[in-house]
Amino acid sequence: MTDLSPIQGPASAIIPTLEGRFYRPPLPDGYVLRPRLCERLSAGLDGRLLLVSAPAGFGKSSLAVEFCQSLPDHWQSLWLGLSSRDSDPGRFLERLLEGLQQYFPQVGAQALGLLKMRQRHQPFAFEEWLDGLLDELTVHLSTRTPLLLVLDDYHLAQGPVLDRCLQFFLNHLPDGLLVLVTSRQRPDWHLARLRLSRHLLELHEQDLRLTNDESLALLDRHSSSLRGEALDNLIRRSEGWVAGLRFWLLAAAEAGNEADLPQGLHGGEGLIRDYLLEEVIDCLPPEVQAFLYDTASQERFCSELCDAVREAHDSAEILRYLQAHQVFLVPLDEQGHWYRYHHLFSDLLRTRRSPNAMLPAASLHLRACRWFNAQGLLDEAVEQALRAGHPDVAANLVQNLSEEQLLAEQNVGMLLRWKMDLPDSLLISTPRLIVLYSWALGLACQLDAAEELSSHLSRFLPAPSATAQKSMLAQWLALSGIIARGRGDRELTHLYCTEALESLPHKRYGQRLMCLSTLSNLAIVDADLWRARGLNRESLELAQRVGNPLFEALAHYDRARVLQARGEILRSLDEVREGLQRLQGLASQRLYAVRARLSLYEGFLLLMRCQPEAGLLRLRTGLAEARACRDISVLIGHCVIANLEGRRGDFPKAFAELAEAERLMHIWDVPPIYYLAMITLIKCELWLAQGRTDLADAWLVRLGQTYNGEQAAAAPEFHPHLAQHIELQQAALDAIRGQCESARRRLDGLARQAEGKGQQMIAVMALNQHALLLLDDGQAVSARPLFARALQMASGGALQPFQCLLERYPDWVREQLGQAPNDLMRQSLWALLPAVAPREPVETSHSSETLSARELAVLQLIAQGCSNQEISNQLFISLHTVKTHASHINSKLGVERRTQAVARAQEMGLLG
Repeated sequence: MTDLSPIQGPASAIIPTLEGRFYRPPLPDGYVLRPRLCERLSAGLDGRLLLVSAPAGFGKSSLAVEFCQSLPDHWQSLWLGLSSRDSDPGRFLERLLEGLQQYFPQVGAQALGLLKMRQRHQPFAFEEWLDGLLDELTVHLSTRTPLLLVLDDYHLAQGPVLDRCLQFFLNHLPDGLLVLVTSRQRPDWHLARLRLSRHLLELHEQDLRLTNDESLALLDRHSSSLRGEALDNLIRRSEGWVAGLRFWLLAAAEAGNEADLPQGLHGGEGLIRDYLLEEVIDCLPPEVQAFLYDTASQERFCSELCDAVREAHDSAEILRYLQAHQVFLVPLDEQGHWYRYHHLFSDLLRTRRSPNAMLPAASLHLRACRWFNAQGLLDEAVEQALRAGHPDVAANLVQNLSEEQLLAEQNVGMLLRWKMDLPDSLLISTPRLIVLYSWALGLACQLDAAEELSSHLSRFLPAPSATAQKSMLAQWLALSGIIARGRGDRELTHLYCTEALESLPHKRYGQRLMCLSTLSNLAIVDADLWRARGLNRESLELAQRVGNPLFEALAHYDRARVLQARGEILRSLDEVREGLQRLQGLASQRLYAVRARLSLYEGFLLLMRCQPEAGLLRLRTGLAEARACRDISVLIGHCVIANLEGRRGDFPKAFAELAEAERLMHIWDVPPIYYLAMITLIKCELWLAQGRTDLADAWLVRLGQTYNGEQAAAAPEFHPHLAQHIELQQAALDAIRGQCESARRRLDGLARQAEGKGQQMIAVMALNQHALLLLDDGQAVSARPLFARALQMASGGALQPFQCLLERYPDWVREQLGQAPNDLMRQSLWALLPAVAPREPVETSHSSETLSARELAVLQLIAQGCSNQEISNQLFISLHTVKTHASHINSKLGVERRTQAVARAQEMGLLG
């Protein structure tokens, strides 16, 4: 490694200490090493140019120092720190030549004389001079001891003539010489040829930003006592800007005690303000400074928006200038169309704007409002109107939002945020605003507020016409149905939604779809899966007729839930992915509640397929979007993750997930009836796993009285099988207390009841839990038929209900699988058995092709004498699909008729 003292020369020669102008500065105190960036720069050692360009304060020079210190031993380095005086090409070349002579004393003696003789006012043939110098250097340079030439702060000296000189220098660079340039702006060089030949390596602002770990290391190096949310906020606001964090550390050091510790970064205050003014803003031309102040109030901007706000036509040119000069401009897309300023930079611009500016901030916001509205960007137009202090303009814009758009996107967070800035008198001023905000509140599960607001519709009755009157009453019915479902009122939900569907105009397809979705969910609760399927079909057909991909995705989500209730996990996954596929053509940067729900449900189904890592990833993705949309489906995410962590034995993490869910529900003012039972039931499962039976017992009794009593409440929307899961946990509690007979009766009754209603998922869970109890009691023979029934009903792909059996009794499960039909379910379970298990027994059947799980299910119903139509009804598949499966079965078994297929399957052991 090279050091900072005398720089080693070629061979064994020692160069005396260099003059101050060639002195490489030491690394700043507390500097955090960045080996990842040095490693990237090292990849360019075989090239000609290393270019590091970024705004002020991103650690360009420090990185260059670190890189020099990390060079291999056979490398030499020459450091030239530039200033504005070096903008004269003659002076720059004099310094360059004097530096090179520190290593090669015989180089350029005559060339230096020519430089000193030149007159500044006379033209000088720099290219010819450089050509001669490079020829001399070629003789002295060696690839065995290459030289790194560092030009630090090139932006201070940059100019057209010097750019041309260095362009020539780089184009004819001899072997054994490499140039590293640090600059706040990208040099005006033609680098395409170097890039094409891989002789150029560039690092930009995005590369130099501190990572989260590097930011933490910098703060820890200075013994920062900031922790938790305040620390996270500090790092987030800094956006990886080294100088910002260093200024905060200086302010923290001056504070003296923790009570005075600055709690965040703000660009308009203290040292950061002074630095940005002196090093960046005051160095810019006046017209560019004016542009910055006029556009700083925008969260994001493009040249067209800036032109509209400024009533000018030069914004594109100024944006190109800001890009070239690295003025804290952050791109927001790959096309270079949308930008924003670094948070701390915009802080300063917003706080420093003069009250005597040509246009007040309100006028700038109104201009932006008009532009966003003209582009169809309603949400941003409303935000600009509110920031301009014109809630009346905002309210008029909100009225342009259709109910269909609101119900499709269900991004209620935005509407509720606007509601806080709109006076109540405006909210109830028109039926349209009342309906829109009632729906927003209903979707957010703020049920009392939604009901109170919707009651104001009566002020506009009677309506001007019979048609308007009917439409308004129908909208009130649809809203009331959604509110009743949130409260768990089965009868009112069915009454209101049914009446709404009968009276809603066809153009209100969004509200019709919400009623259909609500009734479908209620049908799942009532175990009327056939009715749920019919409502799903009607929803999908309606969504397809109107061509709305968001509503199509919602219909696929509802259908997936019905299939999951039937134990059809693989088909449910297909429905979820088809729903996500429908959303792919939509803007990726927008937030959609239905996409969040599909992602969450995909994660849940992947867990049912025993794919925990993939499932957890999808759950986290869905959670992030659901929170951003303020969608209560976050309940699914947190509860499923809590259940997963409980199964892994990490109870603190599990309870933390549930606590976060409760916190969000409380903040969002969601009534406890919507979420408390769902969270409490998972807590009971966790308590049972921890042996805290007293807590589990007390709450299971209360839950059972509410959801399994004579006047049972409807299960909440996101847990339609809550009542059955209460029974499963009550059976587990009975078993723990040694009341095994009671537990078995519960599980047997639950399995039979679920099987009779087509709720195979619940039946499979109950059968496996029952089999586990029998195995624990040494009754392996009695457990066999239960396992066989569970295996048959789980042919749709549910693997998780078998997990406890696989973990605790792998040999017994292996024995049962050895006697089971060789279908996809058997293969999937076999793959989950411990790796030490013996090889799977060789299949004795003579089938050339294995029947799929769906084909086997069709064959089993054929063997029971079911017609094609009956098979279609039982499996929720079309008549055409049944016929296709039957044809495939005959082909694979080598037969021609149904009776032959059944006989052949019995010979092969495919039918139990």
